[in-house]
Amino acid sequence: MTAPTTSAPAAGDEQDAPRPPGANDPFDRDVLPTPPGATAALLRSLLAPMKSRVALTTFLLLLQQAAVQAGPLLVAYAIDSAVPAFRAHDNGPLIAVAVGYLLCALTSGGLQYWFVIAAARVNQDVLLDLRGRIFRHAQALSIDFHERYTSGRLISRSTTDVESLRELLNEGLQELVTVVLSFAYISAMLLWLDLELGAVAVASFVPLYLLVRVYQRRAVRVYRIRSTAIAAVIVKFVETMNGIRPVRAFRRETANDADFRVLNTRHERINGDALLEMARYVIGSRLVANTAVAGIVLWGAYRVAGGSLALGVLAAAVLYLRRLYDPIDRLGMFLNSYQSAAASLEKIAGLLAQTPSVPEPSTPKQLPALETEHPGRQVVFDAVSFGYRTGGEVLPRFDLTVPAGQTIAVVGSTGAGKSTLAKLLARFYDPSAGRVLLDGVDLRDLDVPELRRGVVMVTQESFLFSGTVAENIAIGRPDATREDIEGAAKAIGAHEFIAALPDGYDTDVRKRGGRISAGQRQLVAFARALLADPAVLILDEATSSLDVPGERAVQRAMSTVLRGRTAVVIAHRLSTVEIADRVLVMEHGRIVEDGTPDELIAGTGRFADLHRAWRDSLA
Repeated sequence: MTAPTTSAPAAGDEQDAPRPPGANDPFDRDVLPTPPGATAALLRSLLAPMKSRVALTTFLLLLQQAAVQAGPLLVAYAIDSAVPAFRAHDNGPLIAVAVGYLLCALTSGGLQYWFVIAAARVNQDVLLDLRGRIFRHAQALSIDFHERYTSGRLISRSTTDVESLRELLNEGLQELVTVVLSFAYISAMLLWLDLELGAVAVASFVPLYLLVRVYQRRAVRVYRIRSTAIAAVIVKFVETMNGIRPVRAFRRETANDADFRVLNTRHERINGDALLEMARYVIGSRLVANTAVAGIVLWGAYRVAGGSLALGVLAAAVLYLRRLYDPIDRLGMFLNSYQSAAASLEKIAGLLAQTPSVPEPSTPKQLPALETEHPGRQVVFDAVSFGYRTGGEVLPRFDLTVPAGQTIAVVGSTGAGKSTLAKLLARFYDPSAGRVLLDGVDLRDLDVPELRRGVVMVTQESFLFSGTVAENIAIGRPDATREDIEGAAKAIGAHEFIAALPDGYDTDVRKRGGRISAGQRQLVAFARALLADPAVLILDEATSSLDVPGERAVQRAMSTVLRGRTAVVIAHRLSTVEIADRVLVMEHGRIVEDGTPDELIAGTGRFADLHRAWRDSLA
């Protein structure tokens, strides 16, 4: 009689995972806790490797602005000296002014060209570095972080938030530096041309400065809210697309559309608030600028009529003022970019400030050499207790010794702690107290490469990456030959279906392995684990996606695969227990039964009851 496909009552361990975050969990907020000064430190660290190139771009912009600001001086000279000389039949000064103006224009254009190129290279290198940091840091963070911080937010950090910084670097900073340099050059020129006129012009900058300060304070609040609203839209979109199967199965399209419409409408409203703040700033700045220019022109004209001010000086002053006030609107655009980038950089800094809850050891140790005839390692849980951050204690005190080469099956009701046991052994988490030892070495003393060479886990998800079947099998051993890959697939019983694929082992399985069935994905995951050749193999409900023939094929293969290795099998089906040397029954984080399958079946305990219920289901 074939084994049943239904699960035993002891199936599942879904509640071993962390419970949903509480209301006060900082991970519920879009901005993670950030140490003081972390944002500024991040920006400095991004720019530090390219100090010389930043200095070069600044120098180019200084020269370019000097060439630009020389124009009004030439105009003043032309009006007050060159034109009168021309009227007196002396063409030299006017020709010199024309040539000088042309040279200033050509020099300014050339310097602007080289500045744009140099600045673009700096900006792209900064963004390349930042994206790489986010990706590497996200991979280095512990499973605990990823179970609390959604993938949608990570995507938002590396796309929308980095894009905000790109806009600031590509456009905003040039505008800011141009305005600052223009203010310095023009103030100096106006004061040099005429002290009284220059003093009045500089005084007109005060209301503009106050207007900028008011706008900046209001924009900070708006852009922080806008950044969060954008992230919420991305999170909802990503989570919906990742869960498209249950969405379609439970007909959640209409409800999801309503939820998305609320988030999208909020985003639209916040964008409207940002545009409204910008409009207020533009109107106010133009009013101040136009009033100041009109007042200075009238007063200057009065002085020209009285003979106390040269006409050329007034013309140069007006040109300078227009050149200064014209970028005021662009300064508002910079402030927009700045506030958006500042909010984004704060979020990125918060992400990069997170430290792994499972840190690398400062002085890693090596595992003892394996004996060829005994490829397994001893596993010891020594007075281990553990609880997730957002839930109660899962393992109150847990002691267990698994001799090298032994296969144990762990069964129990939902929430008993089975999957938590597997995650601690794989060091996805560290115990709250006690130690997990591998051949006498604390897992906390092993670096990641050493640990992954010793312990491999096959989960129920059987996640496959986009790429070929062969690439997915070779993930644990990138240097494996095609013969090694095919040998692992044959040993696990996957070769036949792989060979039947359109391109065999070179078939692209596509996103999440969607080109092949769930059972086939599980077989590829088993082949991957076998090829990695671990001393300890953890199977966390790893046969749950297989049909009866597939499960039987895997069980036959595993009789060979597990021989001599240490294995911990989280049993979803009681038929899986048949491959175990020893069975543990868990309840509330404790072992309540421990023995061989035959011993426990012959007894009167929990496992015997489960086995009888399973046998009755075959009738």
